[in-house]
Amino acid sequence: MSGAGEYLLDGGRVDIASLPKVSLHDHLDGGLRPQTILELADEHGLALPEQTADALGEWFSTQADSGSLPQYLETFALTTGVMQTAPALARVAREFVQDLDADGVIYGEIRWAPEQHLERGLTLDEVVEAVQAGIDQGIEDAMRTSGRELRIGQLVTALRQNDRGVEIAELALRHRGNGVVGFDIAGPEAGFLPSRMGEAFDLLAENWFPVTVHAGEAGDLDSISSALLDGRALRLGHGVRLALDISIEGEDDANTWVSLGRLAHWVKDREIALELSPSSNLQTGAIEEWGDDLADHPFDLLYQLGFRVTVNTDNRLMSDTSLTKELSLLADTFGYDLADFEVFQLNAAAATFQSVEDREELADRISAGFDEAGV
Repeated sequence: MSGAGEYLLDGGRVDIASLPKVSLHDHLDGGLRPQTILELADEHGLALPEQTADALGEWFSTQADSGSLPQYLETFALTTGVMQTAPALARVAREFVQDLDADGVIYGEIRWAPEQHLERGLTLDEVVEAVQAGIDQGIEDAMRTSGRELRIGQLVTALRQNDRGVEIAELALRHRGNGVVGFDIAGPEAGFLPSRMGEAFDLLAENWFPVTVHAGEAGDLDSISSALLDGRALRLGHGVRLALDISIEGEDDANTWVSLGRLAHWVKDREIALELSPSSNLQTGAIEEWGDDLADHPFDLLYQLGFRVTVNTDNRLMSDTSLTKELSLLADTFGYDLADFEVFQLNAAAATFQSVEDREELADRISAGFDEAGV
């Protein structure tokens, strides 16, 4: 490695930030700029633990690095706290898209929970419209700044613990022609199986609306099973603990022999994408079964076994990261090269909630970009 965004290959340097990327798992309220939080906090009358952008950014990353998903989620009280007006939502969404563009993202799906942004009188529909207005502005900014065509979709998310699944599913369906491309559930995973929102998932299935579900991050195999069976999930949000259904039977210096359980086989054989977020998975304790270092992450095991792995940031503010940084970390840890990076992006392109024609076009754009980089 030669820096945060450059990859050294055969004596040449490639700027990872310039490579075309797909972002599938990226939370709107986890990607605010610290300076924006400072400015919006004044408008919202919200007290902050730090008073400079640098110090505030460091506070978020320190607080989030707890090894506990519930503690990690506590940091969102500040970010959602400054996202309670239409102008604030539009600004955050616009800057979010600008930052994706700077990271080389050409297609992204932004997930967020509208029910968290109603404290100042906005309706669910108004908050979705405000975020879409910001996304549209950000796309226009990207075209002027980088000249790249950037496509962004919203993933409307329901919070497991609030039992508003049907209401949020209906919201997603109302806006499916206005930027919303899919549905998600998030929040505390343990004790809140996807089956709890079965009526919402039934409604979405009846309307042929795509779903991804946070599963296999803090919960175990039963959570993943419920996401697939009850949620009809086409992707797994994180899904890292699927590795619990993979057994190491033996190994020597050259080979490792494994066996897959039925659930792992199903996910692999159906090519259900895993929205893996390496840095976040370390912070939340999602990989504590295997260790506490990135080298312990089952990412490489899943990749080598042929699962449809994708690389994601989860929350860029809390993890102090970007797709460029995540790819750099994986290259340092597992020795991946640009050909591997391309596989990860093509995996993500195939899993986007777009038409098959648009997925094929996106894959072509990715391959063309990597060809230019010398893959």
